Amino acid sequence: MQRKKIVVAVTGASGSIYAKVLLDKLCLLENQVQEVAVVMSDNAKDVWKFELGNEDYLKYPFKFYSKGDFMAPFASGSAGFGTMIVCPCSMGTLSRIAHGTSSDLTTRAADVVLKERRKLLLITRETPLSSIHLQNMALVTQTGGIICPASPSFYSLPNTFEELAATVIDRVLALCDIDVDSYSWGESQ
Repeated sequence: MQRKKIVVAVTGASGSIYAKVLLDKLCLLENQVQEVAVVMSDNAKDVWKFELGNEDYLKYPFKFYSKGDFMAPFASGSAGFGTMIVCPCSMGTLSRIAHGTSSDLTTRAADVVLKERRKLLLITRETPLSSIHLQNMALVTQTGGIICPASPSFYSLPNTFEELAATVIDRVLALCDIDVDSYSWGESQ
C-alpha cells in the first residue's frame, strides 16, 4: 500500500474538536500516511483556543504552513498530495472553493486537488443551510469533491465529545481509503 500525502486545512468554523481528533488519528497512522501538511486560518486558531481551551495545535509533529504561503508544495499539482481534508469547513471557504476563488493557501490547494482530480473532502459545519450553501455543495460535488457534513452518529454509543467526533472522523478517513479501527454498522464488535 502506498502511503498517502495529505493536506489538512482548518477553517474558523465551529467544531475544532473535529480537527483535533483528525490530527490525533493522523499521528497514529504513519504506516498509511507519508506526510501531513496543515494550514490553519487565523480564525481557526482563535476558535480552537475558545472551544478547546488550549493551543495544542502547536504540538503536532506536522509541518504547518501560513495561509498566505503560495510556495507551499501542495499549492502545485506536481507535489503529489493526493488528498485534502478541510475540517471543519466554513461556508465562506466552501463558497470560495466552489467558485474557484484562490484567495489563500486553503482555497488554492483545494483548487489544485480538484483540477488534478484528486480527493477533496469538506467537513462542513453549519445549520441550517441556505440555498446558496446547498448550491455551493452541489458545485463542489459536481467537480469531484466530497461533502461530508460533521454529523456524528450515535449507534456506537459514544461516551465523550472526542468519541462522538471520532464517528465523523473515522468516516472521513475511510473515505480517504485509510483503514481505521472503528465501529461499522452491522458488524459484530
